[in-house]
Amino acid sequence: MKISYNWLKQFIKLPEDAEKTGELLTDLGLEIEGLQPFQSIKGGLEGIVVGHVLECKSHPNADKLQLTNVDLGNGEQVQIVCGAPNIAAGQKVPVATIGTTLYDEKGEAWPIKKGKIRGEASYGMICSEKELGLGQSHEGIMVMQDDLIPGTPVAEIFDVENDQVFEIGLTPNRADAMSHWGVARDLKAGYTQQGKNLELITPSVSSFHVDNRSLKIQIQVEDSALAPRYCGVTISGLKVEESPKWLQNRLKAIGLGPKNNVVDATNYVMHELGQPLHAFDAGKIAGNEINVKTLEKGTKFTTLDEVERELHEEDLMICDAEKPLCIAGVFGGATSGVTQATTQIFLESAYFNPVSVRKTAKRHALNTDASFRFERGIDPNITEYALKRAALLITEIAGGEVTSDIDDLYPKKIEDFQVFLTFDKVNKLIGENLEEETIKSILASLEIRVNNVTETGMGLTIPSYRVDVQREADVIEEILRVYGYNNIKFGEKLNASVANSSKYEDYKLQNIIANQLVGQGFYETMANSLTTPAYSELSEQIKESQNVKMLNPLSQDLSVLRQSMLYSGLESVSYNINRKRSDLKLFEFGKTYHDFNGSRVENKHLSIFISGNRNAERWNSVSAKTDFFLLKGVIQSIFQRFGIENLKPSAVKSDVFSEGLIFSSAKNNLISFGVIRKKVLKHFDIEQEVLYADINWDALLEVVKTRKTNFSTIPKYPAVRRDFALLLDNNISYDQIEEIALKTEKKLLKEVDLFDVYQGKNLPEGKKSYAVSFKFQDENKTLTDKQVDKMMKKLQQKFEDELQAELR
Repeated sequence: MKISYNWLKQFIKLPEDAEKTGELLTDLGLEIEGLQPFQSIKGGLEGIVVGHVLECKSHPNADKLQLTNVDLGNGEQVQIVCGAPNIAAGQKVPVATIGTTLYDEKGEAWPIKKGKIRGEASYGMICSEKELGLGQSHEGIMVMQDDLIPGTPVAEIFDVENDQVFEIGLTPNRADAMSHWGVARDLKAGYTQQGKNLELITPSVSSFHVDNRSLKIQIQVEDSALAPRYCGVTISGLKVEESPKWLQNRLKAIGLGPKNNVVDATNYVMHELGQPLHAFDAGKIAGNEINVKTLEKGTKFTTLDEVERELHEEDLMICDAEKPLCIAGVFGGATSGVTQATTQIFLESAYFNPVSVRKTAKRHALNTDASFRFERGIDPNITEYALKRAALLITEIAGGEVTSDIDDLYPKKIEDFQVFLTFDKVNKLIGENLEEETIKSILASLEIRVNNVTETGMGLTIPSYRVDVQREADVIEEILRVYGYNNIKFGEKLNASVANSSKYEDYKLQNIIANQLVGQGFYETMANSLTTPAYSELSEQIKESQNVKMLNPLSQDLSVLRQSMLYSGLESVSYNINRKRSDLKLFEFGKTYHDFNGSRVENKHLSIFISGNRNAERWNSVSAKTDFFLLKGVIQSIFQRFGIENLKPSAVKSDVFSEGLIFSSAKNNLISFGVIRKKVLKHFDIEQEVLYADINWDALLEVVKTRKTNFSTIPKYPAVRRDFALLLDNNISYDQIEEIALKTEKKLLKEVDLFDVYQGKNLPEGKKSYAVSFKFQDENKTLTDKQVDKMMKKLQQKFEDELQAELR
């Protein structure tokens, strides 16, 4: 937001220069991001002097050029070649001397140098109004008054305004500082704390009066919740033309282009007081009626930018007896604006519901100075005051008469907010004991009224323009920023408390697994929770009816919250593959969001993606593709880290996985993982195989909390390993072998492992070969060969009886 230093000085007599003032504003929370100089005439007419044309004759080598001899004062005479048709001897003219810089309409510099034109030397330039930035005339040179003395700087003759403009990084909560008046209020409070009592000068409206009542506009507000306060007045007999220079300069300084005296006056008051206003051409208001209401959905309305828009049923509109005129608080209409032909206006000043204005502005992608203020919350108590101020300004610069009483519709007054402030809370939050009188002084400088004082605190009334101060903590923040953050002393000792937290805290367990996955070569990703509803077409598991939809989406592709971690993860996989990073190990902690018949639920998940080769290519190793068992190993390592045992997987039935498994607890599905179907990958233009695991993190944590950690010493007696090569039917699974083995020898058999699978040549049809290892161990003594042979024979017999297995 731009604030003019000169404009501020109209409200408060600032004792310091712009740079020092900016430092105080930053200390007060209005951070100055830049301080830029402004000149009403670019270059400030520096180097331009009054010249007296002593002689003027035709150029010997050009019919349309003249050779002039010009007196620049102090006896200095120079020859200047001039092509203006109105140049003549005896004139007083503005001369740009050698070294002067002029600027064109685009602001590009144009230095004046000594030169030759058609063989004749020229030592400067006689300028037109347009070349100096003093007007638009370019038909000839500018002829000045005869009584001017040659050599007089032109900057002393014309009023060139020099200003400094603050660029304030305004935070959304500081709606009260969206005007020069608001910033001046903060400066007054800041200087009061420094012991400088400055007066805040506000524009007087005491001279406002009604000249006659010849033009009455009837106002009706249908929904006072959307327009709690609405004021209007008419002005007749005015003349729309260019604004005076001082007003143009004020607007130009803050980056606004002047339009005409009426529109400029409303913009001026908006940036002066923070109250947006709108002027309607009263001659275009049908039936002399103003109706503030909503219209049917789909109603067409053309705004000032000549764009036809479809209205929403919740858009608040300003209408006449026949048609809409303006989107309330956002943008005017193309047919009701002020033009050069306007002679009478209806001037509006209102307080609109901030939420309503924001929704409308976002819905139509409109961001105006008015909506910027309305949607953050303006002061409802200055509505009439600002209207009077604008009406006086318009009649001053555009003429005319006030031709109606002010119609002020304010059925339910917005009351100031009440807060009780305790002294202990002030000292606790600030960290320093402030004297009661200091607190009162600061509150008074902020126009926060003290209603009563007790031993423990004080009752306060917050002014209506401070929409962000609603709690005790907000008041303390106000006290602190005016007192000065830099004035808070550091204590000699640092106090801290150690909080007792459970080892099962989500963030702790999340860090444990994240570090483990990173150690296994994974990279963590963070995807946007917003996604496209089109993903519901890729899987029956995502139901369109369960989408949590955004009310004001940035785009259709970001209009719902994700129901699955899969698709945002595949977007990351595709993004990396398209940039030649095809060997991927990715994981993400995130949430999914669901709407179950109006009950909204969010669940935390851990997603894992693996694709490409296990390791990068090396000259001394062979690259191997990632596979299902690599992902299964990663899952099992997570179980092992959490001490989760004895969970058996089952086959997963899903339109997402071509093959996969699922681990479940007694209550919930914990982890589903597998190979993603090619039809899903095709949607993301992924051609290589991708493996995916979806871990229900919330459910997994519940299981972890029920597990008890047991510790045991490392056995001092050795383990014995024996192997079987079993010929089995193709329909026999490894799980069956493991289950039979562990049931057969429950005490000494510690591990069963499948280390080779063979199918193909030299085997009977329908058969396969499993190479299975068995690890035996007795924690109290060393096993003998006889004991191990006996157990192996027992296992062999079980496999033959139950699985019809044969030893190879």
